[in-house]
Amino acid sequence: ETGHVVMGISGGLDSTLALLVAAKTMDFLGLPRSNAHAYTLPGFGTTPKTRVNATKLCQALGVSFGQVDITRICKSHLRDLGHKGQEDVVFENVQARYRTEFFFNKANELNGIALGTGDLTEVALGWCTFAGDHISHYHVNVSVPKTLVRFLVRWVADEELADSPAQKVLYDILKTLVMSLGYKLCAH
Repeated sequence: ETGHVVMGISGGLDSTLALLVAAKTMDFLGLPRSNAHAYTLPGFGTTPKTRVNATKLCQALGVSFGQVDITRICKSHLRDLGHKGQEDVVFENVQARYRTEFFFNKANELNGIALGTGDLTEVALGWCTFAGDHISHYHVNVSVPKTLVRFLVRWVADEELADSPAQKVLYDILKTLVMSLGYKLCAH
């Protein structure tokens, strides 16, 4: 069977927009929304709020959802590198690269494609991990600046999903502060 997409859902704006696109695409193609496979891969910096929002949004949209904690595998990789665990470029990139590897392998397993979630602002500024979160089979947000990502998610909440269980989750995601680490800029 074909027509499957695999993607990461963090509970943040970029992955939320990509998930909304994936769900709408399944509707358009006449495929079940369960063909959109969203995974949260919590790691070192994942917050309970974003994890809960990711879960609730996937349930409200009716997409397939899974969770794989990547903390242990990333710690093991850091030990193999002889890294001391300090928060630096290596620390952050280990997580991004493992997530990408997971999504590609899961897409292969399902005979599907890995859907990217990064936006234009991240790519233009180099705010992505080389061989990590900017690589996918198809990127739906790559031409959308971060300011427009926020606008589009709000529009979907107000217009497309008004009075639905997903609307409340989208509003909570819109209120979530964007966390950033300065050292990740141009993290190659």
